[in-house]
Amino acid sequence: MTVPTATAPDAPAEARSKGYGRVMLKISGEALMGDQGYGLHPPTVQRIADEVKSVHDMGVEICMVIGGGNIFRGLQGSAQGMERATADYMGMLATVMNALAMQAALEGRGIHTRVISAIRMDEVAEPYIRRRAVRHLEKKRIIIFAAGTGNPYFTTDTAATLRANEMNCEAIFKGTKVDGVYDRDPKKFPDAVRYDTVSYDEVLQKHLNVMDASAIALARDNNLPIIVFSLDEPGGFRGILAGKGTYTRVHG
Repeated sequence: MTVPTATAPDAPAEARSKGYGRVMLKISGEALMGDQGYGLHPPTVQRIADEVKSVHDMGVEICMVIGGGNIFRGLQGSAQGMERATADYMGMLATVMNALAMQAALEGRGIHTRVISAIRMDEVAEPYIRRRAVRHLEKKRIIIFAAGTGNPYFTTDTAATLRANEMNCEAIFKGTKVDGVYDRDPKKFPDAVRYDTVSYDEVLQKHLNVMDASAIALARDNNLPIIVFSLDEPGGFRGILAGKGTYTRVHG
């Protein structure tokens, strides 16, 4: 059973009002490339760092998982004939590069940040030790979990859900390019319907594009809500924690 984490005593009332003292922010690697077709777009990285800082300033403890699709995606490599495990390990290394870029942006804003990798690379990141990671959060450091779970065949969605449970996060915030979960792609279908709330089982049964099935099942089994919101909306992350904004809540 997930044990709730108390919000920091000195956190402003707007953070305490929603009951989120510790959260996981999951974003895709593509979110870091802006309008480019590949790689990192520094102004976009800086903008997202500003969003994260605004929530950190509320006293909320933050974990992050960033995908690697802007650099290399294991499934695509596998589809092109590469052996799946090798392709997935290459994707994990891409997530480390994104994590280091985000760490640099956050530390440039005066926020102590730790990159924790599921694959040992001691010169650039800490190895994953759960109790040490929890202690970093208690010291108000932002943690960026990199290299997925350290295993092939698992996505960064599953990694984010696993780490969120291990860190006793109260919710996963999934930052996307749309303001919630729709019954179909709202960019292709203007009449797409947005859900205010949706159950884990509905997500699985209707094949809604939230997270992969393993991540949804893991969240459901541990009663961990998923908040889907637009990362492109300025102030959207902070706004939801303050009880404002548009989003979809996935829960039991």
